[in-house]
Amino acid sequence: MSDNIPQFEVLPQHIGFIMDGNGRWAKERGLERSAGHKEGAKVFRRIGEYCADVGIKYLTFYAFSTENWNRPKKEVLALMNLFKEYLREGDTRTGENTIRQMRLRFIGEREGLPKDLLKLIEKAERETAHYEKMTVNIALNYGGRAEITHAVKDIAQMVKDGKMDVSDITEQTICDNIYTAGQPDPDIIVRPSGEYRLSNFLPWQSAYSEFWFSNVLWPDFTEEHVNEILRDYQKRNRRFGGV
Repeated sequence: MSDNIPQFEVLPQHIGFIMDGNGRWAKERGLERSAGHKEGAKVFRRIGEYCADVGIKYLTFYAFSTENWNRPKKEVLALMNLFKEYLREGDTRTGENTIRQMRLRFIGEREGLPKDLLKLIEKAERETAHYEKMTVNIALNYGGRAEITHAVKDIAQMVKDGKMDVSDITEQTICDNIYTAGQPDPDIIVRPSGEYRLSNFLPWQSAYSEFWFSNVLWPDFTEEHVNEILRDYQKRNRRFGGV
């Protein structure tokens, strides 16, 4: 566990991270984009573990969007291999995982992912399902609009099957049929790299999320940036539409 962890009066329950800037980080150093993604994966692990030590209960990391398939085939292949490498490496870290009690969940479309990656995903979810200290959602082949579309289709099918009436549909019905059902919405969404948009990340869940933007590229993201986010969060006045 991390040493000298600062104490915070108010902690967000759920933080969403848009891991952006890997390619630019590599380009600035004359490296291939895959080198940036590899460095970003190290940061993902380190930040996840630090947040667990601080006491955050839920994290969602935007790892690969439905639109990312449009990137060069070489880069997509490198990313898929990186995901597999991360999951295989997880098998050698069972001691640390047990201490931190980090449950892994993958949210997004399973269809289209390599079969060997799917097997590793299912294994990781199965073997960490009983952990309760923290839930880490990895948004892989994820698109927010697609998520909402699937929820609507599922609800429409329930109406068609006579399991519910149209008049029974509420906002909670949608919440119960999205990928993060049963989890609190993200209190704050973090986007480094100087961009100021969600990019189809958790559009339903982020209706009342706070936002934190920074020019730092994801591979340069550190535990001190997390502390900065949490210090800033202490000052936010979340009214949820009230006074």
